[in-house]
Amino acid sequence: MPRSALTIGDFARATGLSAKALRRYDELGLLRPDRVDPYSGYRYYADTQTERARLIAWLRRIGMPLADVGRVCALHADDPAGAAREIRAYWASVEADTAARRGLAASLVERVKGNGTDMTTGSSYVLAGTALLDRGLVRELQQDAAHASPRLLAVADGYGPEGGRAARAAVEAVAAVPAPVRAGDGLDALEDAVRAADAVAAGLDGSGTTLTAALLAGNRLLVAHLGDSRAYLLRDGRLRQLTRDDTVVQELVDAGGLEPEEAAGRPDRAVLLKAVEGGGAAPALLVHEVRAGDRLLLCTDGLSALLPPASLTRTFASAPTVADAASALVTLAHASGAPDNLALAVAEVAGT
Repeated sequence: MPRSALTIGDFARATGLSAKALRRYDELGLLRPDRVDPYSGYRYYADTQTERARLIAWLRRIGMPLADVGRVCALHADDPAGAAREIRAYWASVEADTAARRGLAASLVERVKGNGTDMTTGSSYVLAGTALLDRGLVRELQQDAAHASPRLLAVADGYGPEGGRAARAAVEAVAAVPAPVRAGDGLDALEDAVRAADAVAAGLDGSGTTLTAALLAGNRLLVAHLGDSRAYLLRDGRLRQLTRDDTVVQELVDAGGLEPEEAAGRPDRAVLLKAVEGGGAAPALLVHEVRAGDRLLLCTDGLSALLPPASLTRTFASAPTVADAASALVTLAHASGAPDNLALAVAEVAGT
């Protein structure tokens, strides 16, 4: 046996990986042994493999899936900076998923304590609003979709040859969700609807869509989100973004590698990490309390990526009605060149 060769047991102790894990990583092609004895089948590892093995161990400790671990390891050999970006992006997505579930966890805690806060009874509201689609000034096709009803708002931004079909299927799926009795039931129904839309998108080769949907349940707004379309809530003159963009650029912002002000001008700002495209991506699920008089804006990035936040807030807040606000926002987008499709679903929360 060469002097530098380590038995599988010695290599396991040196790297923090169990022998069982090493055998699995060998089978997956993630970490092949340096040599396998042709008679005994025993695995031997080289000292030079220690760094890769330790990297795998660290990545697994932070919960990174094996497919992502393989990609990071492949990058690490030739592009360490790229590998670092992948790790930052993964951890930012973990933190974002945790934040998205924080409201759900708080609701569940109150529910099991018997406070009944998961019930959607109490203040009864409806959404008084409208949906608006505009092709913009550059695109030949309209591939966005939008929906507004007294209980649900939704927008979707399709891409690919059949993007319009994907967007319409996504909006139709969430629009069919029945009015829930409990917030948890509504979130389950929204997730099921996204799964159904994803199944449709799986048959549309090379096409997909973003999706942001907001379902009203009593005094709670239940949000399902994938992609870079957005949901905003306006209260007391302050416009707050409820969703987080599932994009590479947003991951860089979250990881501290990019200032928010720099994100809008990035050429890769629309590169998506999650979408409804047949890959089984799970939506972010959020819960927000609403009050009478709140205004809601759901829009595709044809609007949000074009208008500065201050302009968006001022226009949405100052219009006499949400329908007037939607028209004014589209007019502003046209004045800025409207290079993309526009989809808006707007509403004011009103008592019944």
